[in-house]
Amino acid sequence: MSGRLLPWTGVDGKPGYLVGDGTGYVSRLADQVESMHLGMAGDLLDHAAELLAEHRLTVEELRYLVRRLSEPLREVKRVAESRGARLPD
Repeated sequence: MSGRLLPWTGVDGKPGYLVGDGTGYVSRLADQVESMHLGMAGDLLDHAAELLAEHRLTVEELRYLVRRLSEPLREVKRVAESRGARLPD
């Protein structure tokens, strides 16, 4: 049994891992947080596409958009790493 990378970090920014069979409360909570992260990333991508299609953005608007896109991208990367580590060999 290997540790599951949790979709959040500790107070000090270090990764957290869960060891178990994947059926407990923390596993279910991690599944919900992962699902929320993926949903928010999709929503933000849709919003970014609308902004880019509607009008010419200022440099400040583009910087803001890039900052907002980098947050869910980091979270989705973490979800992918966690799920990839749980795939059978």
